[in-house]
Amino acid sequence: MGDIVLLAPAVSLSTDSLIEYVIFESPALAPTDIPTFIRPDWDPNITDTPGGCATETNAYRRILLTWLGKVGPYNYKSLNAHRVRIMDSFTHFHPKEGGFDEFYLVQMALPDARIITSQHTDLITDPDATIDKDKVGGLLPETPLKVGDLLYLPRGIIHQGVGGVLAQVITVPRFVPNAEIGVDHHLRRINEQLALSGDEALPFNASSSQKAVVK
Repeated sequence: MGDIVLLAPAVSLSTDSLIEYVIFESPALAPTDIPTFIRPDWDPNITDTPGGCATETNAYRRILLTWLGKVGPYNYKSLNAHRVRIMDSFTHFHPKEGGFDEFYLVQMALPDARIITSQHTDLITDPDATIDKDKVGGLLPETPLKVGDLLYLPRGIIHQGVGGVLAQVITVPRFVPNAEIGVDHHLRRINEQLALSGDEALPFNASSSQKAVVK
């Protein structure tokens, strides 16, 4: 579970049992110094690198394919992937200009695992916007997660993973530094402006809510 297999043109793969997989076709060939099989839990070249959605000290975050040599050994600019355990990530989006699209392939999930999303990015990030208290409940819908789910998170969509999910995070064409724009400080501001508390309050990551966060 969690492996990546890179197949060059005209190369096939056969297995001795049934497997489930997601296929991406890239117009750019992978560099020849990348192994055919990338196994994050068995490759000594891949070690935990806290950051992004997993910043805790004991974070499980293993970078399989990256365009940035200083963060991982296998460099590929057409598709990036890292396997990460998400407990309570900061809430963020990737900008439409200069950002990237993202897929989450769920590989393990605790009973409370879910993803919080929103298409109301402009409204949430505008400090001068007027938000009706009776419409707050629809700003951040939650979706339960289970093993095998494949989520598509296009640029501009706010998202936060919570509750314990292990996902292969796949970015197309590649992960871009400084393109994870945090919104927890905006969510906190809305709660305070509307005096929301308890079940009425918008969920946010408290440790990322004191100021604007960009990663």
